[in-house]
Amino acid sequence: MAALGWLTPRRRSATARSVLAGEAAAEAARKTSAAADDDAALLTGTSEEAPEEPAFPVAGDVRAAAFFDLDNTVMQGAAIFHFGRGLYKRKFFERRELTRFAWQQAWFRLAGVEDPEHMQDARDSALSIVKGHRVSELMSIGEEIYDEYMADRIWPGTRALAQAHLDAGQKVWLVTAAPVETATIIARRLGLTGALGTVAESVDGVYTGRLVGEPLHGPAKAEAVRALAAAEDLDLDRCAAYSDSHNDIPMLSLVGHPYAINPDTKLRKHARARDWRLRDYRTGRKAAKVGIPAAAGVGALAGGTAAALALHRRRR
Repeated sequence: MAALGWLTPRRRSATARSVLAGEAAAEAARKTSAAADDDAALLTGTSEEAPEEPAFPVAGDVRAAAFFDLDNTVMQGAAIFHFGRGLYKRKFFERRELTRFAWQQAWFRLAGVEDPEHMQDARDSALSIVKGHRVSELMSIGEEIYDEYMADRIWPGTRALAQAHLDAGQKVWLVTAAPVETATIIARRLGLTGALGTVAESVDGVYTGRLVGEPLHGPAKAEAVRALAAAEDLDLDRCAAYSDSHNDIPMLSLVGHPYAINPDTKLRKHARARDWRLRDYRTGRKAAKVGIPAAAGVGALAGGTAAALALHRRRR
């Protein structure tokens, strides 16, 4: 599919586009975030298995928050591909487009890493497909697609980590290259605070087929987290971030508590070199480094093991 106009002008630096995408994502996330639950239960105490470690997340620390990548971190596979399947079912595009989506999704699931050309192609296709449609229409369809293709693909272990932060009274945000509308639906269904995602331009509630800035990927994610933290008065040193991809090292490096979840080879190596915490729910085994917040330990391990048995994923 031909390149779209949002890729130009070339004179704008990648950093400038990343900042624009990040700021747009942060603004969209704040507009659509769920209200905090004042009656959320607070975590107390420390793990009996590791009493020497302080409790984490810290209960009642409202200047801390958690940021979760979506694809292969919270959910198996890529949200944009699941969304594409749902649009095909509703005859938004032809079978040849579905074949391409299916191949890209299969690659992502098997390789466990993001192929930049595949992800770019998927975004270009999605923008062309939704151009001229109303935002409200795609939001309604997105709710249905979540039930059909995404709900059963949530990693129980990662979900338990997110719940630990919520139970501690902290906000939890998804940070993803997926469309912000799709990400917002997933965040709401999981009971999270909100989502930072790629912002597609719309005029009078109708998609134009262009993006605001660039896809929320790599450095743009870090810019989005930085912008949201400033707006929400968060202390990034007290925040946590979770991802499977080395592309998210900029985001992970921003916070005081970075976690590598289902990591690709490059992220695993980087995390071990910097003594970051590791967890792999694809196999149900603990990584060499210390695992997970104590409050989520038992449930997360059980979830990871169940996912491994169900998927028969190969060990890394």
